[in-house]
Amino acid sequence: MTSAAAPRFDFTIAATDGAARTGSIKMQRGEIRTPAFMPVGTAATVKAMKPADVRGSGADILLGNTYHLMLRPGAERVARLGGLHHFMGWNRPILTDSGGYQVMSLSDLTKITEEGVSFKSHLDGSRHMLSPERSIEIQRLLGSDIVMQFDQLVPSDAAPAVQVEAMERSLRWARRSRDEFDRGGEHAKGAALFGIQQGVLDRDLRARSAEGLIDIGFDGYAVGGLAVGEGHDAMLACLDFAPGQLPVDKPRYLMGVGKPDDIVEAVRRGIDMFDCVLPTRSGRTGQAFTLDGPINIRNAKFAEDREPLEPGCPCPTCTTYERAYVHHLVRSAEILGAMLMTEHNLWFYQRLMQGMRDAIGEGQFAGWGSTFLNRYRTT
Repeated sequence: MTSAAAPRFDFTIAATDGAARTGSIKMQRGEIRTPAFMPVGTAATVKAMKPADVRGSGADILLGNTYHLMLRPGAERVARLGGLHHFMGWNRPILTDSGGYQVMSLSDLTKITEEGVSFKSHLDGSRHMLSPERSIEIQRLLGSDIVMQFDQLVPSDAAPAVQVEAMERSLRWARRSRDEFDRGGEHAKGAALFGIQQGVLDRDLRARSAEGLIDIGFDGYAVGGLAVGEGHDAMLACLDFAPGQLPVDKPRYLMGVGKPDDIVEAVRRGIDMFDCVLPTRSGRTGQAFTLDGPINIRNAKFAEDREPLEPGCPCPTCTTYERAYVHHLVRSAEILGAMLMTEHNLWFYQRLMQGMRDAIGEGQFAGWGSTFLNRYRTT
């Protein structure tokens, strides 16, 4: 008897507790438990980690970066070599961002038109054009499981007219992204497409953005344009209303967030998916996350500390090595130091997500969240 084929995309909410939700996304390459944190594999690798060890931390899905991969090694080359999953040795789902954020934050001499964004590569100065159609094509060539629409984001201090223009252009680009995705044929049958809500911090702009995206129709919806300098309180104030403007029966993805306490606050407000470079970047620079807040392992006080990075943590780093040794590695700029720190941080983030999933399922999220935040922020 043959089993039923895995679904293209099936989101199920198993339990709620207030606005917090837990459930799963089933796709052909595997199940993604929500709330989910996606480690960032910018250039087809989660820095300092092997794919099997990333999976061992509890990660169900990774994020890949359209901008970086289109420039090096090139999406067409990745496609010729069997696609991104084969190329990097990761056989589970991958979400690829659209490249829009990096184009605007990393590139010199960008020019935004209705067609798209022309830009100068930060690698070699070569000129490129990234449009909704090209962004979707690149993500198709990579073999992405969750494809993001191409959008335009602007900072929270942009002039009101600029905010309106960017939101409306993002909606037009969403329509073009949807059309190009649907032209993808066989790839579209195995992949999902997410729209991105824009509107900076303005409730009415975000409502208009959400309404337009819902009219187009997507498998999931991202809250975009946050965690880009507006500040913690302003971000949370926006999250007080933005997730509720999106469909209740679709995943909600907060892009680029973030700090452990921000993630807990966002789940409290109805967010299901996250990504951020923080656990990996922090690991490479000597910061380890713990339930009692982050520690800087470079500090001299750890030079003879016989405790693990986080007492009680079950990760391979904490069950094998002492702070004194990791301190030595990091201070000596040894590669193993970055590897051990990153491994611990990824385990910490995945333990955080599992803790929230369990608390929501048990109807205990409010108390769990308060306990976590009170302990984490007392540093």
